[in-house]
Parts: sequence; C-alpha cells; structure tokens
Amino acid sequence: MEVPALRGLNIEIKRGEHVAVMGPSGSGKSTFLHLAGALDRPTRGRVLIEGRDPSKMSDEELSRLRNELIGFVFQTFNLIPRLTALENVMLPLAIKGVDGEERMRRAREALEMVGLAHRMNHRPMELSGGEQQRVAIARAIVTRPRIILADEPTGNLDSASAAEVVDLLTRLNRELGVTLVVVTHNPETAAPARRIVRMRDGVIYEGNEEN
Repeated sequence: MEVPALRGLNIEIKRGEHVAVMGPSGSGKSTFLHLAGALDRPTRGRVLIEGRDPSKMSDEELSRLRNELIGFVFQTFNLIPRLTALENVMLPLAIKGVDGEERMRRAREALEMVGLAHRMNHRPMELSGGEQQRVAIARAIVTRPRIILADEPTGNLDSASAAEVVDLLTRLNRELGVTLVVVTHNPETAAPARRIVRMRDGVIYEGNEEN
C-alpha cells in the first residue's frame, strides 16, 4: 500500500529567509527538507531551486547543484572520524576541485567564523558535541552556499550547546544573507526564525505565508 509522506504541499521560501519547519515525528518534515535539498525526487509535483528543476538533472548535475548552492547540517554531524576538523571542512572544496592552498585558507576561515580556529587540528572524538556540530556548520558554509538546510541540528546537544548552534545559524542567516531552513521539533530552536511552518501528516497547516 502506498503511503504518501507529503500531500498537496505548495510552499515558496524566498531568498534570505529564515524558516523553521516544525511537526511531530512522521509529519513529513524531513522528507520535505530532503526534497528541498534535491536529496530525494518527488513522485508527483515539482521542486524548483532558484528556478531549476532537479528532477530533470542527471546525477552529476544534481551533485554539482548541491555542492554549489546548498549546505547541509544534520543531527548526527556526519564527520569523518580519522580526519581533523580542518580536513573535514576542506572535503567539500576538494570535491569541488578547489586547489590545496585555497582549500586550506577557506576552511580555516570557515572554522574561525564558527569560533573553532583553536580546535582545527583536533579529530571529531576529541571535540564536544557542540564543537562537532560547529565543525559540521563550517563544512556546510565553506563552499559559500546560498542555502543552508538543517535537519534537527540541535537534536544531539545539551541545552547550552544547542543555544550556541542556534545563535550561530541565525547569525549566518542575518550577516551573510544565506537562506536558512531548519527542521526541528524544539520550540527554542525554531524561535529565532522569521517564519514557522507547522506540519502534520504530510500537510502544512500553519505558516505557509511569510509574516
């Protein structure tokens, strides 16, 4: 039996917006984020990212789109344990073909931006959960994306570390003009957003229009 994760969704997120998507487990919010980030393809309907339709792209074109436009931040950090913080942050630039000296300069700059210049040579297991998430954010912004998609970015953090991560993401949105979409069940994580979208059973029931 087919069970649709999303049903009749119609939403526009404008450039530079900070949007929080809230809802209980199973509401479809993570599916929504994966579609918005071109990680999944819709079975029906259409997703446009800056006017481009990912469903019409090859796998190579999709990878290039994600690498150039979108920075992802996940609950589980997804850092490579054997690499230092600096090497983890450099990785997307290596994939993009940026030369070694420029990779290192931009990775250092990103780590400085998230307040971790003093920890750049430490491996993930030598960092706290909050520090690991800040490394993940540095990795997300090092390619200078126009969009950051964050899926429960504070879910594995204590309250103090969670507040630091929320403040950091909010600052990136305000200072760099990056479009920020945060999926969360935590009201404190959603609070700084300019718009809160609420979902239930694959449907948006509140916040579809910008305030």
